[in-house]
Order: sequence, then structure tokens, then C-alpha cells
Amino acid sequence: MARRYFPVAAFAGLIVAIQLATLFTGAAYHLTQLTMTAYYSLVIVGLCLLIGYAGQISLGHAGFFAIGGYVTAFLTTYNLKPHQGVFVSFLSKSGMLVARPDAYGGDLLTVHPWLACMVAILLTIGIAYLVGGPVLKLTGHYLAMATLGFGIIVYRMVLGTGFLGAADGISDVPGFPLLPGLFITGNSSARVSNYYLAWGLVILGMVLLLNLIHSRVGRALAAVHGAEDAAGAMGIPTARYKLNTFVLSAVFAALAGVLLTHYNGGIGPSEAGVMKSVRYVAIVAIGGMANLWGALSMSLVLNYLSLRGYFGTYDDAVFGVILILIMLFAPDGLLRRHLFSDLKRMVSRNPSEEGAP
Repeated sequence: MARRYFPVAAFAGLIVAIQLATLFTGAAYHLTQLTMTAYYSLVIVGLCLLIGYAGQISLGHAGFFAIGGYVTAFLTTYNLKPHQGVFVSFLSKSGMLVARPDAYGGDLLTVHPWLACMVAILLTIGIAYLVGGPVLKLTGHYLAMATLGFGIIVYRMVLGTGFLGAADGISDVPGFPLLPGLFITGNSSARVSNYYLAWGLVILGMVLLLNLIHSRVGRALAAVHGAEDAAGAMGIPTARYKLNTFVLSAVFAALAGVLLTHYNGGIGPSEAGVMKSVRYVAIVAIGGMANLWGALSMSLVLNYLSLRGYFGTYDDAVFGVILILIMLFAPDGLLRRHLFSDLKRMVSRNPSEEGAP
């Protein structure tokens, strides 16, 4: 048990060390991109569970991210004041609505971010069950194409829907109040606290997933991934496990969309784009299909470099090339789960054995 959580402590130490390094070097502005990287990392680790442990490919996770982001953005910016009625009055008296000024000094009455977040997550769960039920009966490239189709549908809907801002997206999204005086917001004054909040959430997500894969459910997922027909013959409800894993992975993506939207103060249709889904899969692939820590490490590096603009106009092309190269030369990922044990065997192998038949 202690061995399982040692990497968690080590990663938490790395997060603290990075923040201290930016403090001493006067480069605290890097924390903005690192905080955004944390929210994208939530999508990555959830997708790693689905691909690496349940053996199900998804090219539509950007759609779930966008569902979470757009739902919370719409509910927390849509003015309910002109629609005063019994239901709105009930919500207001229950503390589910919040009054705030808009960008032009007017008064807004909008849904509280906590309620908007819950609605976004519940909607995501419903859609994931609705989509995952029939889609997960497919395998291989058929499953990839079906999830890709879902992602394209979400992208076209947010791009062409007027009340979702169409090509401009939704802006002026308020901060997310976690505790009194503690907000998820992009204000520079809260840069450090938001950095630790974001990565603290990622660490909590990792602890949840680590406990899951080392549980009875995790062993069942490993059996499903290794030989689905054999697992079914042994009495494992393979369809249920695959569907529940798909839904959990979608919830991780939607939660990331909710929180990053409040952090950025808005969301645009590019977050639902196909290349976003390809990017998530590429990062999982290079980190190791069944290696949560590998996927998280690659997410930290590659998302940060992308957000800082190091890839320039070739950003999408870089992730496409990465995915092709990994599939050709290292289909289990550069940081696959058994990499260190494989290297240890290679180093400790007796040279005289190499010539043996």
C-alpha cells in the first residue's frame, strides 16, 4: 500500500518544487499554463484508464470536455432576471442563483457555479450512458470511428448554435467559489492558489484511479482488456465494466472542462475540435497505454510546451506526428508500465546467454 502511494508523494513534491522554482526565478507567469495543463491532465488520466485498462479507444473525449465547459458557461452567464417566475424565485430563495454585475455595469441573475457544475456532470453521465451503450459494442477501428463521429457532432453543434456563442464561444464566465475567499479564477492575484488547487485535484484523481485499478474492478478490467471473450466466459459482466469505465472517463473530461472554463473565463468551439481528441490520445499513447503515471508525465510536459507556444503553428501537426510514430515504433508507449522491469532484465542478462539458442 505504501509503495503504491510513494509516486503520489513524489509527484506532489515535484509540483511544490516547480512552484518554488518559478518564485525564485521571478517566472510566476509560467503557473498560468501549468494550471491549465493540470486540467487537461484530468482528461488524459481518465482517457488512460479507458484505453490502457479497459481496452476501449475514444476519439470523442474533447466532446465531453466541451459539454462540461459549455453547460457551465451558459448557465453561469445566462441572465434569468427577465424570466422571473415561480421556478426562478424558488431557485433564488434556495441559494441556487447568484446576482452579479455584468461587464457593462448591469445586473445579472445567473445559476450558481456549483449548481451549474452538477448539471454539467449529470448531463455528461446521461450522454455517456446514451452514447456508450451502443457504441461500446463495437471494437477496433469501428469503435474509433463511432467516438470520432460523436466528437464531430458536438463540435458542429457548439460551432453553429447561437445561444452558445457560435464561433465566438462564451465569455465573461465568473470564477468558481470553492470555499469562502477561495476561487477558481484566472486573476493573477490568485495564480499560486489556483496552481495548487488544480494539481491537488489531479492528485486526488490519481489516487482514485490507482485505488480503482488495484481493486477487484481493476483486475476485472485487466481481464477484459487481455481477453474479453475469456473474461465473459468466467462470469465477468464485460459490457457493464466497459460502459462504467467509459462514463467515469467522460466525467473526468467534463469536470476538467467545467473548471478550466471558470479558470479561463470562457470557452470556444476549438475545445471540442477533433484535433483536441487526437492530442489526448497521442499523449496517452506516448505515456504508455496502461501507465497512469506515464500519461500524466507526458501530459505535464507536452501540454505545457503546447500552451507556451513552443510548437508554433505546427502544434496540431506535432501531436499527429507523435501519434503516428508511437503507433509504428512503440505501440505500448515510451513509458509503458513494465518499461523499468524490461530494462532491468536487459541490463542483468548474462552476456553468454545472448549466443545461446
